[in-house]
Amino acid sequence: MQRLEGLMRKAIQDYGMIAPGDRVCVGVSGGKDSVALTVGLAHLRRYMKIPFELVAVSLDPQFGGQSTDYGPLEQLFAQLEIPYEIRRSGIGQVVFDIRKEPNPCALCAKMRRGLLHNTAKELGCNKVALGHHLDDAIETFYVNLWGEGRLGCFSPVTYLSRKDLTMIRPMILATEAEVRKAVRSADLPIVKSVCPADGATRRQEMKDYVARMCQKDRAFRQKMLGAMQTADLDGWMPLTMKQNNAEEGV
Repeated sequence: MQRLEGLMRKAIQDYGMIAPGDRVCVGVSGGKDSVALTVGLAHLRRYMKIPFELVAVSLDPQFGGQSTDYGPLEQLFAQLEIPYEIRRSGIGQVVFDIRKEPNPCALCAKMRRGLLHNTAKELGCNKVALGHHLDDAIETFYVNLWGEGRLGCFSPVTYLSRKDLTMIRPMILATEAEVRKAVRSADLPIVKSVCPADGATRRQEMKDYVARMCQKDRAFRQKMLGAMQTADLDGWMPLTMKQNNAEEGV
């Protein structure tokens, strides 16, 4: 976890993600990314010189009408002194049984996003932390490029004026392999998704593509990161780089 927490700390500092007094809601699906994010933030809270509060939230879509067992996460978060909320919903039924969506991921993500934002506001949070890592960013870049013909990615920090919430992604400098290694080394519990579309999406195609590119060029991910930061694609340029460019009149 030490390596991952170091990268998270750098991302938080590079993009000004957390300020003193923030109350951060972490969206916890139960997968490795969100669990690692929550544990990492809990540890960083102890030794970073930024006092902030943390609360974890799991939104159970109840795929197939079945409630997910988050018991192992409840125990873990209790040990870390993280308040934990579990909210059950009918999102799974709406997406797969009622709407019978041929491409369910977009609608499911939209509904879960709305519920997460509302829950965060209800819990008095001003920021929401999401578990996206560097691989997610690169995959999103190519989904947008090949699927929509545009250059774009999600932003490290996004302010939602309608909700008065700020989205932050503290793991964006870490690769998926680094997240996986941290989870394995810390023996963190994982709650596996039972989504019917899991592993059969456009996102999986991009994941496979990035994996192939990395086999050809081990620096592929870092080159992509450098390109997005230098171009300031959707706010990816770190604050220090912006300051240096301003001083140099770039």
